[in-house]
Amino acid sequence: MFTVYVLYSEKFNKIYIGYTGNLEERLLSHNKLGTKGHTLKYRPWVVAFTEEYPTKTQAMKREKALKSGKGREYI
Repeated sequence: MFTVYVLYSEKFNKIYIGYTGNLEERLLSHNKLGTKGHTLKYRPWVVAFTEEYPTKTQAMKREKALKSGKGREYI
């Protein structure tokens, strides 16, 4: 099972959209363990939205859709 997620940084009023096979581990990476990447400078992150998909391909398609203009409107 794969999770498409939207993270929110209240401190910076930013969102981040991604997908993962392990949301708990991924959130830990975004907030504490990660040492490089876009999400480092906007910590802390909270989970604002999730959707579950049975395949990685479906999750990737939904992530891409949420990153589009209409997807960001939806969020």
